[in-house]
Amino acid sequence: MRIYTSDLSAHLTQTVTVSGFAAAVRDKGGLIFIELRDVSGEIQLVFDDKSDTAVFAAAQSVKKESVITATGLLRERSSKNTKIKNGELEIFVTDIKILSAPQKQFPFELKDNISVNDELRLKYRYLDLRRPSVRDNILFRHRIAAAARAFFYAERFYEIETPMLIKSTPEGARDYLVPSRIHKGHFYALPQSPQIYKQLLMIAGFDRYIQLARCFRDEDLRADRQPEFTQIDIEMSFVDVDDILDMLERFVKSLMKTVLDKEITPIPRIKYDEAIARFGSDKPDTRYGAEITESADGIKRIKFDNAADKISRKELDRIVDYAKGLNDKIAVRGARNADENTVTFTAKFPDGVTGNEREVLSLLGSLRIYVAKKLDIIPRGVYNYLWVTDMPFFEFNPDTGEWDAMHHPFTMPNDNSLPYLETDKSKVYAKAYDLVLNGTELCSGSIRITDPVLQNRMFELLGLGEEEIAAKFGFLTEAYKYGAPPHGGAGIGLDRLAMTLSEAESLRDVTAFPKLKDASEPMSGAPGMTDEGQLAELGLRIVE
Repeated sequence: MRIYTSDLSAHLTQTVTVSGFAAAVRDKGGLIFIELRDVSGEIQLVFDDKSDTAVFAAAQSVKKESVITATGLLRERSSKNTKIKNGELEIFVTDIKILSAPQKQFPFELKDNISVNDELRLKYRYLDLRRPSVRDNILFRHRIAAAARAFFYAERFYEIETPMLIKSTPEGARDYLVPSRIHKGHFYALPQSPQIYKQLLMIAGFDRYIQLARCFRDEDLRADRQPEFTQIDIEMSFVDVDDILDMLERFVKSLMKTVLDKEITPIPRIKYDEAIARFGSDKPDTRYGAEITESADGIKRIKFDNAADKISRKELDRIVDYAKGLNDKIAVRGARNADENTVTFTAKFPDGVTGNEREVLSLLGSLRIYVAKKLDIIPRGVYNYLWVTDMPFFEFNPDTGEWDAMHHPFTMPNDNSLPYLETDKSKVYAKAYDLVLNGTELCSGSIRITDPVLQNRMFELLGLGEEEIAAKFGFLTEAYKYGAPPHGGAGIGLDRLAMTLSEAESLRDVTAFPKLKDASEPMSGAPGMTDEGQLAELGLRIVE
């Protein structure tokens, strides 16, 4: 029976069979070493003058990256390598079979720390996935998914699938649309999240729902964004904010212990306004200081300790130029204090220039991150979680002069905000919350509106007319008329969680088959053209 390399230590002095790829072949004349790699790790295979002649000859013919099966005695190595797993073990091979051998030269070396551009790596992603670091990232993501299911199953959550072909509803980003062959001129949308369906499940009486849900958003990509991603999606009935945050905090503690063997302290909570005031961001990284403060004359500033000897005057000027590139209306000054070994940045709108405090805070928040990276003061191996609560319900849009919703329209306003709905939207806050880890937003959620009267009131405030409400959300508003328990939930980005916990640079590092920044996939050539026959069946044509 085949044994995985990760399980070999329990079989010392026994005859074992292993299968995998020949990651390395070293022929030293009368001694041959083959490093066998399977999905769980590596093990050294040994052939010497005591080997059967035919077995030794077969080992001599093994090419690097051949697929092989080997049987032999698992024993201790004479020259142990304690820095690698199985570095104290080896297999003296008594039988070997070459199942498949490479027929082409590889486009890059299948080892870590190689200098290869992303497009080439993703074109041959099936080869890139053989590299130990990439393989380990994918397996780490799997362990997070398995830990999530185990935790929520134990808490009596029900895993229920929701549709992938749905009605298009406004959720902030563009939908991916799928034309219907039967209903010509009509389109399905791929879900940006299972939001409406999980609310309907609460109305149906399934009071605790979980799904590792695939989500799709047609938006511009960056390091922490892909067009398709997975959420650990939950919803709970008969709860308020504290119930959901407590449940998710217990999940995070369980997850950290399971996948990283780390204990974490209780997760602090700060309100949105405080996060902006202290860090200039609603997803602050609290692993380092340099918080925003205000001088006696009202000027906002950030100060970096132990920094003057690391930043030259010329470098300071470059940082100020970077800040001006972010917002050239704001006057930014940088100062070095050699005696105190500090560097301070101040920001304000010059006299006669209009702007709001939030712009200044946002600029300093971006500058705080930029300088911290330059100074290399962000610690690794540290995991600072933070709840950001009491989000503003509305956001003023200076381009239109209107107040836009910051969340989906089913989000419940705070009880003490209800009197301000029609009179002062700047004072309306939501029962909404984000989970942040090391400056990355992992999770967003809220308590939902279940009162049809309040829901219609919110729709009207968002500028939706009766016909538009009926067309976009009629089936949900109709469902609420039959009685709905109070409920709320959240969606935790599985990909972002894996990226942050593994300290990877990009979502591509923890996604098996990711897309490039232009949302293309070079391996398969997606997206591709389709033929005229398929378009005709769908009642479509391409307009140049």
